[in-house]
Order: sequence, then C-alpha cells, then structure tokens
Amino acid sequence: MVGLMYRMDVVSSGKPMTVACDGRRSKAWGICARPKEQLGTDEDDIALLEDDELGDAPADPGEYEGGCAKPSGPHAMNKWCSRQCERSVKVARGEAITLPDFSKRLLNQPWKHQEEVR
Repeated sequence: MVGLMYRMDVVSSGKPMTVACDGRRSKAWGICARPKEQLGTDEDDIALLEDDELGDAPADPGEYEGGCAKPSGPHAMNKWCSRQCERSVKVARGEAITLPDFSKRLLNQPWKHQEEVR
C-alpha cells in the first residue's frame, strides 16, 4: 500500500530501531488475532486474510504488550504497535521501510505455494 506511514524511533534490545505502520488502526487485529486460513497440514502454513475479506478489527483485540493495548489515538504508537501489530515493521534506524501489503493474502510459508492462493 502506498500512502501514509507513521514512524516511531525506539531502542529495542539496546539497538536504535524505527517502527513504522500504515496507520490503518481500524484494520489492525494483532498478529495472533488477525483472521487466517489454514493452508496445509503444517500448523504454520497459513494465509493472513486480506483487508477486503475482513470487516474492521475490534478496538481492543485482546492482545497486550508490556501493559500497552492497541492505541486509539490517530497518531499514537506504543509497544503494542512494535510487537503485536501485524501492519507494522521494525527495522534498524535508517534502513529502508517496506510495509506489509494487506491488499492480498499474506502467506506465512510462500515457498510452498507457487500460485496465488486466491
């Protein structure tokens, strides 16, 4: 997705990092709570569903990180964003940022699926 990107500089494990996301909190479920489809017999062979397959995520998806819940403010970022949000990435400060693209399903083990899932 091309568009807005929110960033927050943090220190993670003693290293300067940048956390970035697309700011679409209404679509942020949390990495464990985002609806998915099982693709094979391996429990890790999953596809995270694309945004168009889902309604809005709950305001509180029930996942917390270091006492922080999914933020409700328009530009707020916290530990939940850094460690739980499936829409965010954490990179070394100054490194190029590529956000996940939820306009399509994201495969956890793409090498097992040469053709598009949908």
